[in-house]
Amino acid sequence: MNDDQINSAPAQCPVCQADLRVTRLQCMACGTEVTGNFALGRLAGLREPHASMIELFLQARGNVKEMERALGLSYPTVRARLEEAFVAAGFGREADRAMDEAQRSRLRTEILDDLEQGNIGPEEAAERLRELKARRM
Repeated sequence: MNDDQINSAPAQCPVCQADLRVTRLQCMACGTEVTGNFALGRLAGLREPHASMIELFLQARGNVKEMERALGLSYPTVRARLEEAFVAAGFGREADRAMDEAQRSRLRTEILDDLEQGNIGPEEAAERLRELKARRM
């Protein structure tokens, strides 16, 4: 099997959504296997859509204007989604994690607008709304 055919390892259980752990590693060159209980890195467990935002941020070398063009979204929307991804990855400060109701309302409106415009599907909209609700502190 070549590298192009290897799928990314899931970070969450497909049944209960709990975090998965890596328990076996194998060398593709010689077949050596190592077993144990290995933690995934902070970014490896990041769920969508946050993982894609961080990946695009890296591809754009931090240029948010380039991300705006690639996504076809407004600068404030890209910044808001990028901030959500940073917080989800554990890079936000605790004080930044709590949002005021006006900001939460604006994000809800953006999610619903994206759904209405066909930019995202119902499943993604529902997931984003659940994440927004979970961030209420």
